[in-house]
Amino acid sequence: MARRTAQRRAAIWALYQSDLLDRPLEETFPRDVHSFTRALASEVKEHQPELDALITQYARGWTLGRIAPLERSILRVGLLELIRPELLPGDQLIPAEGAINEAVETAKEFCGADAPGFVNGILAAALRDRQTADA
Repeated sequence: MARRTAQRRAAIWALYQSDLLDRPLEETFPRDVHSFTRALASEVKEHQPELDALITQYARGWTLGRIAPLERSILRVGLLELIRPELLPGDQLIPAEGAINEAVETAKEFCGADAPGFVNGILAAALRDRQTADA
């Protein structure tokens, strides 16, 4: 697994634990957490209302509460990298398709059988809308 992939997954796990256990994000990081992991998770947490609104918008027929906590964390990280890449250090950017692929692969490995398609559908719809708005 690529180093940056591991750091993204660490951010997802920290966010998941914070969400599931209702603990402050800072308490969910391991002692030796990488600065990219901390920055990514912190930006996701700071912009969570905006990200959750997008998840709700694109998850037609699903409320945020019906989406499994781990899938929500995967979606939040993927959406941040898609729609707010300026929040991350310039040398940490990932192409939009790469952000979607990372999220889908994480869902394949850690979530149920339907999760990868669900994650892909939401992130792809967000990317299409962003590309339309940028055109």
